[in-house]
Amino acid sequence: MSYATPLLRRTLRRWVFWVVLVSAALVFVLVTMIATGAGRPLGEPLHPESPGPEGTMAAVEVLRDHGVDVIVATSFEQMRAASADRDSTILVHDPLLILDDDNAARLLDVVPLARDLVLLDPSTAAVEAVNAEIAAAGSVSGVLSADCDLGPVVRADEVTGDGRGYRYLGSDDSVVSCLDSGDDIVSVVQFDHGETTVSVVGATEAFTNGTIASVGNAALVFGLLGENPTLVWYIPGFADIASDEDPALSPQWTTPVVILLALVAVAAGVWRGRRLGPLVVENLPVTVRASETMEGRARLYSTSSARLRALDSLRIGTVQRLAGQCKLPRTADFYEVADTVAAITGWRQTDVRAVLVDAIPAHDRDLMELSDRLLELERAVATATTPT
Repeated sequence: MSYATPLLRRTLRRWVFWVVLVSAALVFVLVTMIATGAGRPLGEPLHPESPGPEGTMAAVEVLRDHGVDVIVATSFEQMRAASADRDSTILVHDPLLILDDDNAARLLDVVPLARDLVLLDPSTAAVEAVNAEIAAAGSVSGVLSADCDLGPVVRADEVTGDGRGYRYLGSDDSVVSCLDSGDDIVSVVQFDHGETTVSVVGATEAFTNGTIASVGNAALVFGLLGENPTLVWYIPGFADIASDEDPALSPQWTTPVVILLALVAVAAGVWRGRRLGPLVVENLPVTVRASETMEGRARLYSTSSARLRALDSLRIGTVQRLAGQCKLPRTADFYEVADTVAAITGWRQTDVRAVLVDAIPAHDRDLMELSDRLLELERAVATATTPT
């Protein structure tokens, strides 16, 4: 018994497909991650623990250095526990719009828990839940000047107004509207709700790490958030969604899910490939006779009504045999063969050319007649070239 050791080249050839497939999958995953992350800022925007330019970690750390206890809550229950003594400021930032529609009514439950409530870039539904006379008014950009007697705004003097604007549609003189950017669009609206001061703030850019040190942004932020010894930074999470509702798939989950599915597909392909093994080339112990091949091609020509193609196949074989019988070189074309055959057999030149080249069968009967003429021409040449 002998054993054959597989060659290195054969082994590499066997694995090259899977190596290329896995490499392509990894490249696709990397490109997808880069493409989806290229347009995002470093860190989560307006998140108190994000050190990126769009985060708000700088403001949080400064508040902590000045004795403010900053607590990040991701559920209503955590926020309630953190502000139990009521001597606190609650900031609500809802980037996933969890407190939207029906859930926005829970903001009314937040109001009695704090001395100051700051709604940072709230949705339309959230604003209407706390004050139906405040309406969203599109985006705002540019530096805005102080135009009210609100303490944090007066101390700031100028504020980066990039963010969202609002309009106060009511007539209550106790409601303070600040940082007007034109057309009665303001970036800060403050009013009292019972014993709680509520501030609706749309100038989100002033809170970010990248711009808090610009103009008077720091005075505005610390004036709104640093009045009480405790600041509860409330970011609603999926735990705040009613139990009878199914949370929608977050866009942040899409990329990891796609990557996982791609890796599962690659792993399944490798598993199935190893199980089935490489392809084996084996000579079948069957001999196919030439007549069967000829009959098979003839049936195909007949099925597709390819009369001219079938006749051309017959003509090619006939011309090759005639060229050999007439001792013509292999480079001789159809017309040379036709002229030589006409001279040898005594047939008219036009008849020979019609049989070998020019005639086109219109139906099966023409095809049979031209086939018979080819046989007659071959017999005539054989008779003329055979020595007597």
